[in-house]
Amino acid sequence: MTPGGGDGGPMKDCEYSQISTHSSSSPMESPHKKKKVTSKRKWEVFPGRNKFFCNGRIMMARQTGVFYLTLVLILVTSGLFFAFDCPYLSDQITPAIPAVGAVLFFFVMGTLLRTSFSDPGVLPRATPDEAADLERQIGNTEEIANGSNSGGYRPPPRTKEVFINGQTVKLKYCFTCKIFRPPRASHCSLCDNCVERFDHHCPWVGNCVGKRNYRFFYMFILSLSFLTVFIFAFVITHVILRSQQTGFLNALKDSPASVLEAVVCFFSVWSIVGLSGFHTYLISSNQTTNEDIKGSWSNKRSKENFNPYSYGNIFTNCCSALCGPLSPSLIDRRGFVQPDTPQPTPPSNGITMYGATQSQSNMAAATPLLQSESSINSEDLRLPGKTSISAPCATLTLGQPTPPSSLPNLTSETGLADMIPLKGDPESHQFLTPEEAPSPPGMLAIGSPMRHSRTMHILSLASQDSLHEDSVRGLVKLSSV
Repeated sequence: MTPGGGDGGPMKDCEYSQISTHSSSSPMESPHKKKKVTSKRKWEVFPGRNKFFCNGRIMMARQTGVFYLTLVLILVTSGLFFAFDCPYLSDQITPAIPAVGAVLFFFVMGTLLRTSFSDPGVLPRATPDEAADLERQIGNTEEIANGSNSGGYRPPPRTKEVFINGQTVKLKYCFTCKIFRPPRASHCSLCDNCVERFDHHCPWVGNCVGKRNYRFFYMFILSLSFLTVFIFAFVITHVILRSQQTGFLNALKDSPASVLEAVVCFFSVWSIVGLSGFHTYLISSNQTTNEDIKGSWSNKRSKENFNPYSYGNIFTNCCSALCGPLSPSLIDRRGFVQPDTPQPTPPSNGITMYGATQSQSNMAAATPLLQSESSINSEDLRLPGKTSISAPCATLTLGQPTPPSSLPNLTSETGLADMIPLKGDPESHQFLTPEEAPSPPGMLAIGSPMRHSRTMHILSLASQDSLHEDSVRGLVKLSSV
């Protein structure tokens, strides 16, 4: 009792000490507790082959060399046009020419960067627990594990069939992402991701083109077509107007940049305009490049084959592709990684183990009694008059080992002699001879080689159990403590 505290003194001291432990650190605290654990963001451990910038806000493919070439071509060609052609054209024709060119230029750059820096619709991979549950449902866990360990062998592709507007659509299983891909999704081999409504991987924009950035890609190539035609037309106009004043050769000498612009636009306009027309056809029929190349909805495959995603109206298909709601990103690349996320453990006995701790795996590997042995019918191997030696092979719960109650003491050769009859002393045991022992229905003959091999397997199990009895006793003591 503290002075002047009465009966409430100890309670006040206790409450004060509880408050002080939260506000100040005691000298007994270890210094490592004061360090803040910084969690990683998901883009830092992202399994796909992508580049991230600005703390995960920008997402691109790893091969970005062609994307930088696209930027250089657009910037150089447009810069030369505004620097050498627009001043003359605005004086001779109208100031609206550089204004329209600037609007087209900024629209092209905006749609290009939006296509290149955004998530195309990457589908998240299955977690270890989800993958294990899916493999268990499929029933091919052992085949997958054995295939991954033997020269990259893969079992036959697995599919599911769903009906969309009366048309059968197959959902393929992705061995990399461990998921059944939704309709119209495909796995990009360059980015190593499953992309929703996958169209194609475009190196010119440095990213995949999928559900979340296809509209921006289409507006990019369409506006680039207008910009290329616009620059090429007014560069030719500039050269013609100058040649009327000073001659054709002098016009080329006065504006050499116009020659370079005309050459670049002439060789690029055909491919850009052709690509824009092709994607206009795809949008009007509500197809993707991947589906059109494979001929997924072609009438050549079957007379009853049709595109189940088409609305039957060109205007409706265009509005669906360009004006529909934009779906959110599914990978949450700027989110934090949860520290308790289960990680897959190394495979044991050819079967992949998910969610098991390392200590449990080591304990199961060190103690053969804790591992699951091959199934043996105890009724077929039990001999009359003696204890069955196949009982200790029952599977025990990991982490809580208990000694088998039916395990006899096999610490010496005498124990084995008591359990297994000797050939030279037929009257010192109670066993029946192999000829006298009755055979259960459906089994092989007793004197067959298969019966002999099972008997030898029993002997090996008995000797193995006797060698590891000490380890089981040590585990029992640890569990009792």
